[in-house]
Amino acid sequence: MAKKIILTGDRPTGRLHVGHYVGSLKRRVELQNSGEYDKIYIMIADAQALTDNADNPDKIRENIIEVALDYLACGIDPAKSTILIQSQIPQLTELCFYYMNIVTTARLERNPTIKSEIKMRGYSENDGEGKGIPVGFYTYPISQAADITAFQATTVPAGEDQKPMVEQTREIVHKFNTVYGEALTEPSILLPDNEACLRLPGIDGKAKMSKSLGNCIYLSEEPDEIQKKVMSMFTDPDHIKITDPGKLEGNTVFTYLDAFSRPEHFERYLPEYANLDELKEHYTRGGLGDVKVKRFLNSVIQEELEPIRNRRHEYEKDIAYVYDVLKKGSEEAERVAQETLDKVKAAMRINYFDDKDLIASHIAKYQK
Repeated sequence: MAKKIILTGDRPTGRLHVGHYVGSLKRRVELQNSGEYDKIYIMIADAQALTDNADNPDKIRENIIEVALDYLACGIDPAKSTILIQSQIPQLTELCFYYMNIVTTARLERNPTIKSEIKMRGYSENDGEGKGIPVGFYTYPISQAADITAFQATTVPAGEDQKPMVEQTREIVHKFNTVYGEALTEPSILLPDNEACLRLPGIDGKAKMSKSLGNCIYLSEEPDEIQKKVMSMFTDPDHIKITDPGKLEGNTVFTYLDAFSRPEHFERYLPEYANLDELKEHYTRGGLGDVKVKRFLNSVIQEELEPIRNRRHEYEKDIAYVYDVLKKGSEEAERVAQETLDKVKAAMRINYFDDKDLIASHIAKYQK
């Protein structure tokens, strides 16, 4: 039976937030503890982060430890999952270089994720003012394909916004295996079960929670800051009086309740309602204020994040251990990536010094 392998990760551009948590992190812990997968690789993608942070390497350097702490605090277990730093695996760069030869620029330009990220960062084709698209950022989908295939990953747990990236990886794998022979594994994306978790909006109601937009609730934030952000959340702008009927669509508070609340939360914090459906029904018919709903959401999120924050404080007391986890994980990952690279070079017939038959045939040819 073929092995089931997971590859997933995050860019170290800041602390991780609740969007990361419901979109992927929580699921990673569940998958890790399920025993269903033979191996789980979790990558801190610092090299990819440098593609659009080249002028601020210290930002990436400092956030390596922040992301690692968030991983451990959420329940990622180094005994069950391999945490690695992307830049410490040189084989990824070599794989990316080879894959560049089987991907066209036109295909990269069609990638929806790249198109939206380019727009968000204000890049343009004209780099006269330093706003041109860095080549490394432009080829991000190819780099991600190298990351996934290096570990022969069968599954990539990710948010909906990553679907185009995984699809392009599948195309690269298919093209490589067709041209050179079977050497790579074609992965599948694993999306969150909860639709609200696919793309958690920012607290300001914007389409995506983003560190760059400053609309996040971070996993490591203290209770008072979390409460402040929850109470400032975007709701229904037309729900002015308590008696007014409220709308659920585009209402950030209810989107977060969809993502975080469970029936037992109502028993503890809002016993007059049996479940979220009852709360929604009251809100839509009128007679329920935003403040009450926000206070309930605050209680729910505080309960979810408190143990994460507490575990993080414990790991912060032993940073040397955290670095040891990263070093050992990166060393293990490098060994596995080298095995894949050897297969790739053999398939491409550029493994000159390992091909004894090639060497022997040339010796025989020129010694006649």
